[in-house]
Amino acid sequence: MKKLILPLFLISGLSFGQSNLRPAIDQKATEIESKVIEWRRDIHQNPELGNQEFRTAKKIADHLRSLGIEVTEKVAVTGVVGYLKGGKPGPTVALRADMDALPVTERVDLPFKSTVTTTYNGQETGVMHACGHDSHVAILMGVAEILASMKDELEGDVKFIFQPAEEAINEPGVTTWGAKQMVEEGVMEDVDAIFGLHISAQTEVGTIGYRPGPAQAAVDNLEIIVHGTQAHGASPWSGVDPIVTASQIVTGLQTILSRSVNITQNPAVVTIGAIHGGIRQNIIPEKVEMIGTIRTFGDEQQALVHKRITEIATNIAESAGARAEVNIQKLYPSTVNDPELTAKMVPTLEAAAGKDHIRVNPPVTGAEDFSFYQREKPGLFIGLGGMKKGGDPTKTPSHHTPDFYLDESGFILGLRVMSYFVVDYIGMK
Repeated sequence: MKKLILPLFLISGLSFGQSNLRPAIDQKATEIESKVIEWRRDIHQNPELGNQEFRTAKKIADHLRSLGIEVTEKVAVTGVVGYLKGGKPGPTVALRADMDALPVTERVDLPFKSTVTTTYNGQETGVMHACGHDSHVAILMGVAEILASMKDELEGDVKFIFQPAEEAINEPGVTTWGAKQMVEEGVMEDVDAIFGLHISAQTEVGTIGYRPGPAQAAVDNLEIIVHGTQAHGASPWSGVDPIVTASQIVTGLQTILSRSVNITQNPAVVTIGAIHGGIRQNIIPEKVEMIGTIRTFGDEQQALVHKRITEIATNIAESAGARAEVNIQKLYPSTVNDPELTAKMVPTLEAAAGKDHIRVNPPVTGAEDFSFYQREKPGLFIGLGGMKKGGDPTKTPSHHTPDFYLDESGFILGLRVMSYFVVDYIGMK
């Protein structure tokens, strides 16, 4: 039997010693599963918005210190970074979890349901972990406990990044993201590779999804202001109508997706979410303002779409005798899984979940600020199943909704795969 096992490890590029830690990881994951679920429920019941995760951060820091892990607090406002030094020299692997909740009022009837409220953008609202960040934190706290228990056997070091504000902080004149600020404060400087996961309420527990290359979209804000000439609605020829012009621009923007983007490679989205202009039925207004969102995959596609938006809007406006002002604010870059790293770690995914429970995901037009870490060092971001066995993804409440729900039986796979990432990666070096 040993003669059969050893070549498999060599084929996957792993040293036998580090991969041989997998059974110990499995045992420890089983032992602490209930503790991880308890942590998650506590965090779920006490959610905090971005850069306000004070209670969550203290819970994390206290736990890491109890494991003998070196802790740095108040990174990027409320972030926590733990550093575990292995028993032998080797690479440094980073693992990331995001901590923030959303301004959503929970409707799910749970004993640990959130009843927290706040004022957000001038409105009273509930606060809820409606995207699963509570599970990410609890899983990474568990992974820290697993790896700390075998630190003397690790041929490398581990950095645990607990990040605030993945959902972004929007204040007057300020838009910021936790990952970007953590990178700016140096958390990636001594890292060789980084791994992260995101739980999915529409993916069955026990399943892992991944995608090499561009996996999630870049997201940018779009503003177009169309300037015309005000006139009486009964005599439109005496002015320049920005409403008609704006309507033509909205239609024209959709030709970017059908005629400019190679959709056989990656999709793109240009959505106008709001149009504001005018005050009365019989007055043609002086200007119309439009706002929307842009989703692209990779820097080249992003540059192309931005260029075509500007060309279409300004030229349509000019043809009508109007003027279009286009403003594009770059937010998250595309989440791009390093192809070489991803290929190396596929055997790890298969070992954790089984070959029949691994799938290559299509591109996701949602965005993730994990992309900022991947701009610094090779990174792999995967999806973890959180829907009950046999559930219908088309009928399961999606993320960012009041009815969002997770099956906690999927957390143990998160413990295993994140721990495997560390021991397998350092075994390759």
